[in-house]
Amino acid sequence: MAAYVVLILAILSRFLPHALHTAAWGVTALGGGLLFAGSRWDQSSRWKAVLAVLGIAVSDWVLTAKVYGFPFHISAYAITWAWYGLVCLAASAGLHRRATAVRVITAALALSTGFFLLSNGMVWAGGTMYPHTLTGLAASYAAGLPFYRNDVLSNLAVCGILFGLPALARRMHAQGEHGELTA
Repeated sequence: MAAYVVLILAILSRFLPHALHTAAWGVTALGGGLLFAGSRWDQSSRWKAVLAVLGIAVSDWVLTAKVYGFPFHISAYAITWAWYGLVCLAASAGLHRRATAVRVITAALALSTGFFLLSNGMVWAGGTMYPHTLTGLAASYAAGLPFYRNDVLSNLAVCGILFGLPALARRMHAQGEHGELTA
């Protein structure tokens, strides 16, 4: 149940920057939320990744068509939706019942780096904003560096909270059972 609540809140977090007029910062809880939700699903529950992607797709439509006022084209999002589905499946495979600090940090960094490479590469390859040269590709990645930094920081912070607080609570509870904590 916690995975679904976190997933819904993570998707809704995509709207918060617009309400606070901080959209340029590129900070949401989506990446960390997907890693956490995926880590709670075993590999036999792959259809749950589809539900996560459908939630993201609805939020993409609302953001694109209603918040930004742009036409919505599924083809503009299909690759990132596949990426988000892959994130859920990878978290299920790599973090389910094995979410150590090293694994979670590695997953958060891989998520941010993969999304940075994918999304900026897609902007370069599929758009007209940058020339289709190595210089244009470099410019696309250079322009995305501030967003990448913020994505790394937000994914690490969200993962730290979502994975760290339950681990801390379990540790405190275990210490309390052994009489190591005093009130």
